[in-house]
Amino acid sequence: MKPYILASSILLLIASAGQGQTSAPPFKIAMQRVLWHENIDKQQIRIYASVTKTVSDESVMLQITDAIGRQVDELQEQLEGDSLLSNMAKIKYLRIVESTLQQYGNRQGKKDFPAASAPALIRGLAEGIERDRKGESIEPVVRVSDYGVGKMLVDGISVFSNDNPGIAPSRIDLIRKYCGLHPDEILQELRKTPNVPFADSLLKIAAHRDIRKFYDYAQARGTLANRIASHSDTLVRTISRMANSRNGQLYFPFLDNLIRGRITLQEIDSVKDNDFSYFRLLVKTRIEYAGRLLPPVRDTATELKALTEMMARKARQLFVREINALHDVNDPNVRFRSLDKLTPQELYYVAVLSEDEIYTSSYVSGVYPRIFQRMPNPRGDSLLMSVNGDYFRKFIKMAAGYNTLNNFLGTMGKEEAETLMKAFVIGLERKKNDRDDDLEDAVDVADSYSSIMDKNKELASFILNEVRWNYDKNVQDNNKRGVVIYNLLKILFESADTSRKIDLSAMLGIPSIYGQDYKSLTDDSGRVIQQVFFYGDEDKDGQNSFINFMGMFRNKAEWKVEDKPEWVSIRSAKGKPVYIYANKPLYKPEEDLDEKAQLKLIEYLEKRNMQPTVVVHRGHSYHLPYTLKKLAPTARIVVLGSCGGYNNLNEVLTICRDAHIISSKQVGTKTVNEPILEAINANLVAGKNIDWINMWKDLGGRFKNGAAKEKFDDYIPPYKNLGAIFIKAYRKAMGE
Repeated sequence: MKPYILASSILLLIASAGQGQTSAPPFKIAMQRVLWHENIDKQQIRIYASVTKTVSDESVMLQITDAIGRQVDELQEQLEGDSLLSNMAKIKYLRIVESTLQQYGNRQGKKDFPAASAPALIRGLAEGIERDRKGESIEPVVRVSDYGVGKMLVDGISVFSNDNPGIAPSRIDLIRKYCGLHPDEILQELRKTPNVPFADSLLKIAAHRDIRKFYDYAQARGTLANRIASHSDTLVRTISRMANSRNGQLYFPFLDNLIRGRITLQEIDSVKDNDFSYFRLLVKTRIEYAGRLLPPVRDTATELKALTEMMARKARQLFVREINALHDVNDPNVRFRSLDKLTPQELYYVAVLSEDEIYTSSYVSGVYPRIFQRMPNPRGDSLLMSVNGDYFRKFIKMAAGYNTLNNFLGTMGKEEAETLMKAFVIGLERKKNDRDDDLEDAVDVADSYSSIMDKNKELASFILNEVRWNYDKNVQDNNKRGVVIYNLLKILFESADTSRKIDLSAMLGIPSIYGQDYKSLTDDSGRVIQQVFFYGDEDKDGQNSFINFMGMFRNKAEWKVEDKPEWVSIRSAKGKPVYIYANKPLYKPEEDLDEKAQLKLIEYLEKRNMQPTVVVHRGHSYHLPYTLKKLAPTARIVVLGSCGGYNNLNEVLTICRDAHIISSKQVGTKTVNEPILEAINANLVAGKNIDWINMWKDLGGRFKNGAAKEKFDDYIPPYKNLGAIFIKAYRKAMGE
């Protein structure tokens, strides 16, 4: 029998539920319907037990218990006492009450189904039953309800009253409401029900929200793809046409101009099969888009990222890798033939988009001089204006690193040079996107200063003064991001003056940048675990690098080497336990054997709870993204032994927040990588702390002159890595 539950006392509710059905209800129940009333009681008890664990707000709890208790009881009494309802009709509606309570109990507290929705649900249930009794649609009830309430009502009522004329339109209304709450799931929902009347408006939202995802759905065959193809919106229709082309990805860089009618697919088709002409169109489009980024417009073109990525890929594939590969060819007309038809602007983009891959000689002897040789009036300020200032900080940073900055600034007047360097420093507090770690420009400025200080102290002093001025301005503007950025730059640049003794770690509040404590590199068993990533290459470069690497350990009494099919394990035979694991470079591109070997090695280490604290990347720069995807967060020392590894600081520090990074600004080479690794391992086997300053001093003695010294000088130790120090200190100061 059912107790009459008072919503004013939560404790009484729970106590009554726990005592079972002991008292008579205040209304008479026919024996043939006792079972259905008791089933409702069970759902009430179940809900009480659940909400007391999840709802802490007493006022909300009272509203829930009143709805589930008193209001449901009254609805039961009303149904039981209704003389106009037959026995079967009463059972039907009692079962609908039970079913709806079950929906609430199953979903209570889940996303879109807050526990506090109970009062609205029971009101809607009572109104829905009343309308169904009269043969009227329940759709008006669902239409005015939130998604969660509407969904529970439809699912609860339709089980026993699916013939109500409001069920079908209510389900359609729920799709609209669900998509409004979850716009990222519009396409998944429309794939199931593509012919809902509001599909076109939802498709427009989905297209503008995630173009790449929309492109994938437009490629699929079926009703939804057909609806996309016949859509009236320009963006939707354009994406559909791209998706139905065999070369759809080649159109993405020009999507903004396609939408605006400034270019046609036919115009792109006329150049897409000619790499050089296609690259030229990319550059032309990028310069146009860059102009729109400038004030007062400040408009970011749709799929600008796709344009930039395609340009970078083509610049490397068509030009940089070829001139790099010919670095031993003495005849510049042969080595740099691929650059012959490029304009100054195209050469400019080849440089700035290949920063992490272009060799020093490729830049200094090839790309850079040809920029000015091909300008009618060879002025640096004119060059930057011709590309609408695009990537100008990157170009200045590279010029500083390659020792061409003085030459570049010398191509323009003193006043123009000063204006340019002011622009180099100013406005770093502004974000180019919504990401909090949008620090590329500030890191470029930080990275440049050491090179500028070495070559032009007057210019370095000018930049430092500009940094101080911008710091004061951001203090006045109360711009926290700007204050942090310029304060850090000020500290870093002042520390570059070797006459001043500054402990950057202490001043910036970050872990020591001058060394690594030995114990911080060991695991609970006292072992130091290292992982080395190798990659097989068609030119055998990776395979030869692996052979040279193994030469440090094979047939050496201090090391024990064990070969596995896909990797090698190297263990110290003397001194402290040091374990080194390196995958073998297995070149077979169609099977991606390197990837498989690396993943199996990682699985092997994880099963044995062996967490690498030293990670080494050996391979070309275009392999580095694959290493970064597998980089262990436990790494405390990361050696990027590839060309331009210096340009991946942010990615590494996002994974390993306090890692010490050793990398090259230019060409990574085994002649430098291996002495560095030998020095690190010597310290680890001896159980010594690593002192980067002394280690670098000792290493410098091994590279006294010639090409080897030039390449060693391009390697940046952790305590001189201003970009990495800046990123660490920025995140610390911003509380990230």
